[in-house]
Amino acid sequence: MAKTAFIGLGVMGYPMAGHLVAAGHDVTVYNRNGAKADAWVKKHGGQKAATPAEAASGAEFVFTCVGNDDDLRSVTLGSDGAFAGVAKGAVFVDHTTVSAVVTRELATIATVNGFSFIDAPVSGGQAGAENGALGVMCGGDAVAYGRAEPIIDAYAKACKLLGGSGSGQLTKMVNQICIAGLLQGLSEGLHFAEKAGLDGQAVVDVIAHGAAGSWQMSNRYKTMLDDFFDMGFAVDWMRKDLGICLDEADNNGASLPVTALVDQFYKDVQKMGGSRWDTSSLIRRLRAANKA
Repeated sequence: MAKTAFIGLGVMGYPMAGHLVAAGHDVTVYNRNGAKADAWVKKHGGQKAATPAEAASGAEFVFTCVGNDDDLRSVTLGSDGAFAGVAKGAVFVDHTTVSAVVTRELATIATVNGFSFIDAPVSGGQAGAENGALGVMCGGDAVAYGRAEPIIDAYAKACKLLGGSGSGQLTKMVNQICIAGLLQGLSEGLHFAEKAGLDGQAVVDVIAHGAAGSWQMSNRYKTMLDDFFDMGFAVDWMRKDLGICLDEADNNGASLPVTALVDQFYKDVQKMGGSRWDTSSLIRRLRAANKA
């Protein structure tokens, strides 16, 4: 059993922290909305802290899963931030999808203060978090990662160290780049099937078993055909992630023409009122354009 802290109880963090309890760890949580922390403690046990610093105090492993760069700085830095409470020798694991810039900034501060920082963004969505089946992409010191991996395993289907600090975030960028293009292709394919008068279900029954098959096809085609887009990861969050990808590409010289185009397509979805629709809603943009 490890003494742990988990900061950020959103749609991902809430079940992830619960898996730590189920695995036998001692968990203290912090959430900006205290009522949600109270609900988590009532459901899972553990303790609630009044500040991130209090949550981190005395913990061997501190986990964060918040919204963006600013949110991460908010819960880590300052007198009430988690870094003020982290003990020397502890391991800090950040599951937020953020820029490699803020990751390296915080990793440097952690090193100066005598503890380790692992960037560990996740993939698998809300269902993956609830089922303890996330993919976890990590960057940082190998020894610190080796200590943290058995704890992360409580909610991971796969966990891997990809390199030094920032490597986890860079790998998550690769993940989002691949998903963006795939979802646009899937949207166009299903839209084409509709316009061609084909039975979308029958089409997918065949092509899902060939080279066109993907997780997105298997798990989202039916809701896309039904024009239902309340399946988790929202357009607003995807645009945040794609913005990080495009900024990093400006720095490293990568060419991302399709990613940049799909980002603008998601902007169109936002203008349609789809900020909170899930990312498969790209097909609704095509349907709307066809009606115009």
